[in-house]
Amino acid sequence: MDKYLEIREYDVQDRNKLIDILRMNVPKYFAPNEIADFKEYLDKELERYFVALVNGQIIGGGGIGISDDERTGFLSWSFLNPKYHGFGFGKALLHYRIDCLYNHSGVETIEVGTSQFTFGFYKKNGFVLREIHKDYWAVGFDLYDMVHSKL
Repeated sequence: MDKYLEIREYDVQDRNKLIDILRMNVPKYFAPNEIADFKEYLDKELERYFVALVNGQIIGGGGIGISDDERTGFLSWSFLNPKYHGFGFGKALLHYRIDCLYNHSGVETIEVGTSQFTFGFYKKNGFVLREIHKDYWAVGFDLYDMVHSKL
């Protein structure tokens, strides 16, 4: 299988496919209640969201946002179809979003709230753990508050 990754802006027609892919990551990486949170995000809170595709098929996505003072960027709702883990697609999508944020004038740091199940991925990619909040997302799903600095 050719594994060419394409990243493009989210379109509302992608919504159901992304929800299906998120479900594939429950309960290993996301708590069941987070499906409703993701729907709410897509419908009402979305700033910018990117969709990852391989051979024209959606395999996942990830969002970004910027603080009001434009000095801090945020990563949100990052996930892939588990079948595509381990090929470097998650890393490519992460770095694409990091580049988008740092290319926006003024952004000095990027924050991400993740869990104990994926914080190692962010740590390997230059993020530093600031603090942990037990059972934040749901029972057994802790918040790992992490930051990445441009410098």
